[in-house]
Amino acid sequence: MTLADRIVVMRDGRIEQIGTPLELYDAPRNTFVAGFIGSPAMNFLEGVTQASGFQLTGGYLLETGIQLERAKLCGMRPEHFEVGPDGIACEVVVVEPTGSETLIIARAQGQQITAVFKDRLEVRPGDRINLKPNLEKLHFFDEDGRRVSQLG
Repeated sequence: MTLADRIVVMRDGRIEQIGTPLELYDAPRNTFVAGFIGSPAMNFLEGVTQASGFQLTGGYLLETGIQLERAKLCGMRPEHFEVGPDGIACEVVVVEPTGSETLIIARAQGQQITAVFKDRLEVRPGDRINLKPNLEKLHFFDEDGRRVSQLG
């Protein structure tokens, strides 16, 4: 991504999206592009639309303030989380300190969440933490994997 002015993302010989590296990262057209661009890859959490937002499988409500028609998946980049009391209740599965960052893999209601923090966190596998997503950075996708809405 650092060498290109524009990128063509292809799957099975078909163009999925063309754009600058940041356009692809910030506004992926579908789950294929969203999962392909970025490392670690975007999280995709299942849920259902509600009048005031999107309710993740397991009950956590993302209060977006807008009606999200047709949304079946919520996309969250790993760096768009913070630890806080009003986040998604998770069990830590893996902690990977890399020096400047800490990568956490957690499980919430059977769904895996990968989060990356600039801070060093004092957590261990088996610990319970709450991961609060940045609501302004969410992406929503329909059952076919097409983006239907993006906040922020």
